[in-house]
Amino acid sequence: DQASNTYGRAKWADVLAPSIRAAKDGFPLSSACHFYLRYSGTAIFGRSDDGYRALHDGDALRPAGSLVQVPHLANTLEAIAAEGSELFYKGDLGRAIAEHVQAGGGLLTREDLQNYEARVRPCLTANIGEWTLATNPPPAVGGAVLCAMLMQFLGTDFEAWTPDALAHLVAVQEATLQYRQKHLDLSDDIKADIATLLDNAKAGNLISRYASGSTVHTSAVDSDGLACAITASSGYGSGEMPAGTGLWLNNCLGEIELNQRGLEAGPPGSRLPSNMAPTVARSGDKVLAAGSPGADRITTALQQFFLSMMQMNMPLQEAIEQPRVHVEVRGDAPVVAFEPGLDLPDLPIAGKPYPQKGMYFGGVGATLYDHNSGFEFAADSRREGGTFVSS
Repeated sequence: DQASNTYGRAKWADVLAPSIRAAKDGFPLSSACHFYLRYSGTAIFGRSDDGYRALHDGDALRPAGSLVQVPHLANTLEAIAAEGSELFYKGDLGRAIAEHVQAGGGLLTREDLQNYEARVRPCLTANIGEWTLATNPPPAVGGAVLCAMLMQFLGTDFEAWTPDALAHLVAVQEATLQYRQKHLDLSDDIKADIATLLDNAKAGNLISRYASGSTVHTSAVDSDGLACAITASSGYGSGEMPAGTGLWLNNCLGEIELNQRGLEAGPPGSRLPSNMAPTVARSGDKVLAAGSPGADRITTALQQFFLSMMQMNMPLQEAIEQPRVHVEVRGDAPVVAFEPGLDLPDLPIAGKPYPQKGMYFGGVGATLYDHNSGFEFAADSRREGGTFVSS
């Protein structure tokens, strides 16, 4: 609401009209969601009658590609379009959400919703070659981790994904993600620890010093050079839908790597950390918006996209489709997961090959406007996304 009032030109009714239409007509159940729901459809999404009915035909999970019509969702969106976001936080919707959570023994109260306010923070910025990136600042960790991984490629002369470039990529991911695990995920002073991470990355010290499903992203640019990147998440999804609202409640506390202190670690009002790293960038007459879902793979997916585009000079779609690696730092020893199609060298850590490119490795969506050549946009085949041009 605050972003719309500050930067937007369209009315809420116009902004929400496509979503209202999709809620009324139904939207297709994606194959990725269908795969996930085969395991969670009853255990999680069976907790609320309206939510269960949206995803099932009787007792059977709806097939992939079939239309999902969430009960009451269109009515809720129409009410928000007419009355604004206050309805969600302070009106009948907020009351219904809080009462549902309280009835289930949860922590959310009406006062939490009524007292919530957006906080505007300066972006975390980084210069990557000829580009200036602006991304998610602390207390989020995703933006800082992304910038640190990109900074450690500055000064290299890699122009293609050669075995040496891939070995450096893996080393950068391992060092940065281990720093995150040791210093950020349980940080008592997240700003100071992020500053240390970025200082070490700029100085090139990080590698030597530390070596050893439910998110959606939208990117938009316009011909005025305005860029907007929005990532929104339900965490792993709670399956809870207050009756009559059509709204599934999120479960960002289910992101285990972000909540290692437990469910009641912070005082009321403290902000949750986040993997999300929506990013905008500018270089001369070019403006770019990009982001990705993918939990802790968000930062590594974006790292490889930005390097492929900005350093390897790949076109937008090719940079997104480039096979990826991701260093997993959970457990006793790091493991590098990788997609087929990479000429990986011998590495000092164990490998975990995937048989095909897939949603595990994120789902980058990006759009670019160049004053000289116009628009370029691309969506990741790993997740079901799309592109749209409006005049």
